[in-house]
Order: sequence, then C-alpha cells, then structure tokens
Amino acid sequence: MIKKILHFFDKLEDQIRGRLSKYPIVYAFIGGVGIVLFWRGVWGLSEEIGMTNIQAIIISVIILLAVGLFVSFFIGDRFIISSLKGEKKIIEKTKEEILEGEEEIKKVLHKLENIEDKLDVLLPEDKK
Repeated sequence: MIKKILHFFDKLEDQIRGRLSKYPIVYAFIGGVGIVLFWRGVWGLSEEIGMTNIQAIIISVIILLAVGLFVSFFIGDRFIISSLKGEKKIIEKTKEEILEGEEEIKKVLHKLENIEDKLDVLLPEDKK
C-alpha cells in the first residue's frame, strides 16, 4: 500500500515538474509558497508543543548533523569542494588565473562542439 502511494506521488511529481519547468517564474512562485507554508507549519507545531528556542536549536542541529545537511546547508557544497581541492576564492585569484580558467572553459566548449558535430554526422535529423 505504501509503495503504491509513494509510486503515485513520484509519478505525479515528475509530471508536475515537467510542466512547471516550462514556466520558471510560476514554478519559483509555487515552490516559494510551498516552502513558506512548510516552515510556518513547523514553527506553529513547535510553539504548540511548547518548545523553547534553545530546544528548537538543539533538536535542529542534531537532526541536521544526523542527516548530513548541517555543514552543506550553511556553508554550501561548492565551498567545501573548492576548499578540499585547494582552490582560491575568486577575489584571491590573479587576473592571469582567471583568464586561464576562461581558456580552459573555451577548450572544453570547443571539444563539446566537435563531439556534437560528430554526433550530427552519425545521427541524422530524422533519427534524433
């Protein structure tokens, strides 16, 4: 029974996301409303059960640490990955380093265009 319910909502989510992705402003608005209502409900529930601010902080930190979201949410995955790679912040980079990065991006884009051209030869328009 639970599998059927989860499967239903999974398919429903795919359909809704597919349709809304064509209208990003509407999608953002609906998503924003959903997020605000969710947090309003969490806030209201914590007040209803008499949770103090300190208790809420402690419980939320424990939950976020347990599911691995604490650091990535507050700092961000990109920051952590760039720190582990030893990359500099953009404001610490020299002009030459920034230009090198742009050149690398251009090379990758050129390679992708070559791959795309080869695929066009292999897969004519009528087969795409």
